[in-house]
Amino acid sequence: MTVWRQDRYGTAATVTSRAVPTPAPGPGEVLVRTEAVSINSGDIHLMQGSPRMVRLFFGIRRPRVRGRGMDLAGVVVAVGTGVDALAVGDRVVGAGTETLAEHVVVAASALTVLPDGVDPADAACLPVAGNTAVVALAGRDLAGSRVLVVGAGGGVGTLTVQLAAARGAEVWATCGARAEATLAGLGAAHTVDYRTVPVSDLPRDHFDLVVDIAGLTPLPMLRERLRAGGVVALVGGEGGAILGPIPRLVRSVFARRRGRRFRPVTATTKSAVTAELVDLLDRGILTPVIQRRVPLTDAAAALAHVEEGHTVGKVVVVA
Repeated sequence: MTVWRQDRYGTAATVTSRAVPTPAPGPGEVLVRTEAVSINSGDIHLMQGSPRMVRLFFGIRRPRVRGRGMDLAGVVVAVGTGVDALAVGDRVVGAGTETLAEHVVVAASALTVLPDGVDPADAACLPVAGNTAVVALAGRDLAGSRVLVVGAGGGVGTLTVQLAAARGAEVWATCGARAEATLAGLGAAHTVDYRTVPVSDLPRDHFDLVVDIAGLTPLPMLRERLRAGGVVALVGGEGGAILGPIPRLVRSVFARRRGRRFRPVTATTKSAVTAELVDLLDRGILTPVIQRRVPLTDAAAALAHVEEGHTVGKVVVVA
């Protein structure tokens, strides 16, 4: 089978296709024939080994896990011992490792069955980005509230806007001009081109929740947008080349003022949450935005497109 791997950290050019034996599922695992894989910003960070701090956990000199890809949707083609909830032929979606491949072994507990008629490419957009969006909005009664999503044009942002609007929030979204019409169609009541209207020009003391995905706005500027008791959910943050967003997250602990506080978002992909997102997708409440579909034979081009930045929604690799 074909799998896309890299032997050293670097750009998308370091990720190449390899022919390897098809793996067999172990206990509690299934083998999935891949139909779709969406690319996440996390794939790019792991590919580049950036910020360098990630190399402490994923390999100092070279990636410990050489294959890229986290999300996947596909069809179960083999089942390991002890798996009762899934069977050969089931269409599934979930998260794993080295998913940019023709076949992937995944823990059965990490997968959710897809309803008939759901496009696997749409479903593949949900596990990582969707779980992140859910955590960013968690713990808030959004009905009648005002939510500002900073950096709303990507995979996480387009889902966050839809989920917040579906829960009754008045959503403001900052993005590039190319994404404004898309986000308005997804439920944003106000869209703002960040190149012409900075966050500092948005209303002060106005929002109940700010979801910061871009990670570039100074913390005091985000805090000033909040009403008393409001929260800034910190999803993104590029930061420096060594520590990445860590210094900014540390500063956020001490940046609380007059009940306005910050909450770092550390999302893990949970199959129960993915199942809820799939239900919203099936009912037409959630619509993933796919800017580009790329064949598996050209997966490095998909990584390169996301690496360049400014993708509206997601790039999905399809088999």
